[in-house]
Amino acid sequence: MRTWYHSWRAAIRIARRDAWRSKGRSFLVLAMIALPIVGVSAADLTVRSAELSTEQSVSRSLGTADARLTDPGMGGAPVLQSPDGNNYAPAEDYEDQPFPEGDTDLVKALPAGAKTLEDRLSQAKLRTAHGLLSTEIRELKATDPMVEGMMPLVGGRLPEKPGEVAATAHFLEESGLRIGSALSARGLDREYTVVGSYELPGALDTNQVNALPGALIDPLDKALVADGMPGLSSDTTLLATAPGGFTWNTVQEMNAKGAVVESRAVALDPPAESEVPLYQKEGWGTWEESTAAKAAALAAVGTVVGLAMLEICLLAGPAFAVGARRSRRQLGLVGANGGDRRHIRAIVLAGGLVIGVAAAVVGTVLGLVLTFLLQPVLEDAMGKRFGHFDVRPLELLGIALLAVVTGLLAAIVPAITSSRQSVLASLTGRRGVRRSSRVLPVVGLVAVAVGASIALYGSTMTDQFAIVAGGSAIAELGIVALTPALVGLFGKFGRVLPLSPRLALRDAVRNRGRTAPAVAAVLAAVAGTVAVATYAASDDAQRRADYVAQLPHGAVSVMLPEAGGREAPAVRETVQRLMPVDVRADVDRISVGRASCSLWDDDKDCGYYEVVVPKPNECPLNLVDPARPEEDPAARFTKEERRKLADDWRCKSGRGPGIMTDGGLLVGDEKLLTVLGIDDPKAAAALAAGKPVAFDRRPVDTGGAVSIRLVTDRDAAEKAVNAGKDAPGEIKRLDVHQVTGRQNSYGVDLILPPAAAQAAGMSTVPFGAYYSTDTMPSSEQRQKLDGELDNTGSDVDLVVEEGYVSENSIILLSLTVFAGLITIGAAGIATGLAQADAEADLKTLAAVGAPPRVRRTLSGFQCGVVALMGVVLGSAAGVLPAIGLRLTERRQQHDWYQQALDQGWGPGGVPFVPVVVPWATLAALLVAVPLGAALLAALVTRSRGALARREAS
Repeated sequence: MRTWYHSWRAAIRIARRDAWRSKGRSFLVLAMIALPIVGVSAADLTVRSAELSTEQSVSRSLGTADARLTDPGMGGAPVLQSPDGNNYAPAEDYEDQPFPEGDTDLVKALPAGAKTLEDRLSQAKLRTAHGLLSTEIRELKATDPMVEGMMPLVGGRLPEKPGEVAATAHFLEESGLRIGSALSARGLDREYTVVGSYELPGALDTNQVNALPGALIDPLDKALVADGMPGLSSDTTLLATAPGGFTWNTVQEMNAKGAVVESRAVALDPPAESEVPLYQKEGWGTWEESTAAKAAALAAVGTVVGLAMLEICLLAGPAFAVGARRSRRQLGLVGANGGDRRHIRAIVLAGGLVIGVAAAVVGTVLGLVLTFLLQPVLEDAMGKRFGHFDVRPLELLGIALLAVVTGLLAAIVPAITSSRQSVLASLTGRRGVRRSSRVLPVVGLVAVAVGASIALYGSTMTDQFAIVAGGSAIAELGIVALTPALVGLFGKFGRVLPLSPRLALRDAVRNRGRTAPAVAAVLAAVAGTVAVATYAASDDAQRRADYVAQLPHGAVSVMLPEAGGREAPAVRETVQRLMPVDVRADVDRISVGRASCSLWDDDKDCGYYEVVVPKPNECPLNLVDPARPEEDPAARFTKEERRKLADDWRCKSGRGPGIMTDGGLLVGDEKLLTVLGIDDPKAAAALAAGKPVAFDRRPVDTGGAVSIRLVTDRDAAEKAVNAGKDAPGEIKRLDVHQVTGRQNSYGVDLILPPAAAQAAGMSTVPFGAYYSTDTMPSSEQRQKLDGELDNTGSDVDLVVEEGYVSENSIILLSLTVFAGLITIGAAGIATGLAQADAEADLKTLAAVGAPPRVRRTLSGFQCGVVALMGVVLGSAAGVLPAIGLRLTERRQQHDWYQQALDQGWGPGGVPFVPVVVPWATLAALLVAVPLGAALLAALVTRSRGALARREAS
């Protein structure tokens, strides 16, 4: 008794034999299906291997210790924490009393019998073979058994003496040092010997140096302070072990003493949410992705996978059709010997099954091998070591099944087509005549109408991108279904074409079964490319319009906010030496308190200044009521009043880049005006005479003066501000020259001449310089300057104004190349099938004396016709979704703009959201790609085909 098993077994054997005979075609289809499987399986292996178990994660953080204690800086006040210790909050409510501050004695929080090991971290600049490198300094006795697993040794040994250090492998690579090299820190005249190299498994790209406790941080801090430089700040945690470990109850007892604890026991056996007091407080709790968000993510992944499978099926389907057409005599013999249509379908489907299984095996094995071999490269790219090489068979099996399903889907249409041919037609080689399906165009038309309606609704009535994208996807699938009918419409143009292109076009139209899938594959690839290219070009135009220059074109600025400008003179000279400088304008900043304070230093002996805005000039939306300092000032106004105030000069924010200093204040001279491109003789004369110049009218009072408040007591200032009052401090009042009209001062709102600052008794420190240039600095000059500034080790803010630089050109080029490759591939497959069908016609042409070039010409035009049809349809299908997305974005940004006006501020005017068609990309797709495909097909086609012997009738 014959069953389905025996028929499928025979079909698979026939398919395997045919695949082996046609190695080139089989390899092409196998590669198309296997390549995505390689990528997905490798990604799955990488992600799973990078995931750490709880034990592995804890070992990297704690070593063999039972817990790590951290000071939350709340002065020992009780705290509540999450089980992992990453989140914490005060246990009490401090709304009506000062928030607790200060250090916590972590040792007192420990249970009896606990042993500890101090782990201290700081940051400093260390001298390297190339200059200076900002590096993390760690003081931890790395030879202690508690540290095992935290800092695996790569080479050498760990430090055992105060004059020895070990460094991460990444630091040694970046610094140009090696084991045995001498290492020193900027500001410390003492050298340390590098005795070993280690790595941090969870942060491979960290620059870190390890020393014994007290060997590096304290000596460097004292040396810096003695030299008038800011000292080092450091964070100290305690690694601890205790009999019985640190249970959740123990952790809560330590929380009551002000310590935050990361516990091994709690990580391995976390408490229920109901047992975590922090999660019971309002505003706290575990965050989980919503069901809707999960569904949207799954839908997005499913859509991408489905479209990828559709593209592969459209590309591989014609290849299976080629095989079926070349095996039609064999399939006819099966029918002549009693086989029915299902046996014919089984044989062709078995071809897809064989290729799909082979692609699944090859893709999965290659993914495994590549991931294993490239593990060090992947770990370096991710910046962390794998936990272990994690192979999950069920996930890989599911990925492999996609290849099998793709192969079967690609063979469905050729299988149905082959089974419908009569035995006589198969044996005699006649193709017969078959009418096109009338159902498919109707389904396609309905899908286009529904998808376009959804996309139109999404772009005009909502601000949901998902609706536009979903409608566009449905419409594109509808166009794919309409492809056979659209190919037929192209046949109307055949009457106006010369002989060879007319033959190629009519051949494509008459044989839509092989032409339509190839055209649809090109359509899908080009539509996606054009959609992304249109969106990218439109976004690029918007970014160009929104771009705000920081300086005049070609100008350069350099700022040093740290260490009281100690390195500023040297940096100024470096820029002067390496850039094509025309005019240089040095600038200083006002310094309050210790001269070595950095710009944002909040030490008690470091004050700050404020440019005072007179009460009548303050924006009413920002005026705090001292009686109710917690109340939002804008809440006192109605929506209409806030929209009106948004256009008030007191509430408008300047459309500029802004600079680091408060009030945009710089200490400089008239040269700064020249560099900024400000042609104002009165302002230049005022600066030359020692009179400040103001570009912003808000800080200028009715007497034409500006007031600057010097704040020396930060604590008193903070209390006053919290109470809705002005910070206490000495006020310096200076007469200024107010610049009228609209001048682009590039964020500089107030220029204070050095003489005026000195006369007012205000201290200044070097801050940086502005430069105008003779020519635009070249890339080589910029790279050399960056290298020189990096070697100084200073925190330098360098700006070279180049204007808007588009980042989308490489994206558009990549998309064009991608679409071109897909187009040429699909058109090539269709051309191969056409040649298989037309071989008898070509032999007849050769027999009656047609020149050899006819074969090449016809092949080229067949390939070009398929490519051109797909590109034209794909371009039309791709532009519309991009326009819909941009219209949705325009609605969204206009809604945000109106909401901003309702709140009383207008962010730079009405949003500009253009729709730009990438004509260069379309021209390349519509002209260059079809022409290239035609030329390539003509070049690879043989001019002469062997004349076949006459077949017996």
